[in-house]
Amino acid sequence: MLYHNSQEAAMSDHSTCLGCEAPDLAFAQHDHAACSAEALARAEAMVQQKGLRLTPVRRRTLEILLENHRALGAYEVLERLAADGFGNQPPVAYRALEFLTDQGLAHRIQRLNAFAACMHTGEAHAPAFLICRQCNLVAEAAASPVIEALAASAEQSGFVIERSTIEALGLCAACQGAAA
Repeated sequence: MLYHNSQEAAMSDHSTCLGCEAPDLAFAQHDHAACSAEALARAEAMVQQKGLRLTPVRRRTLEILLENHRALGAYEVLERLAADGFGNQPPVAYRALEFLTDQGLAHRIQRLNAFAACMHTGEAHAPAFLICRQCNLVAEAAASPVIEALAASAEQSGFVIERSTIEALGLCAACQGAAA
């Protein structure tokens, strides 16, 4: 595994990344309570090691994103935060989501204009997002080979990639079965 720094490597020693153990986690039957609890614990440890705070609104926003493996729009998150007493002004949700994405605790899914909890918190990774067009489940898949090929192609053109997002739209196994 690759880490940004020694603090992240140390953080990873206390917990195994479920996202790495089961890359198809979003689409597979699993103990979602344990999945969410493990991701939240990793997030709390990482934020603490960075000297930052997972404020109540940030924590609740992450909990909302961790409730299932679907991407949620900012206004969906805002509605949930408002129902929990955190206010109903858009900046409440946007600030929390910005913090989570900046810290690598959530990803922005461009295609859906939505956010999903990161299942590889504290790890240097470049995911591809597998998005089910039927049920909107989102899974992170390793994208290193694709990114390396894209970087090589760009280099041949004299182009340096600074940022890329890979999103694939299709059907998960459950939705394929339902359509059959």
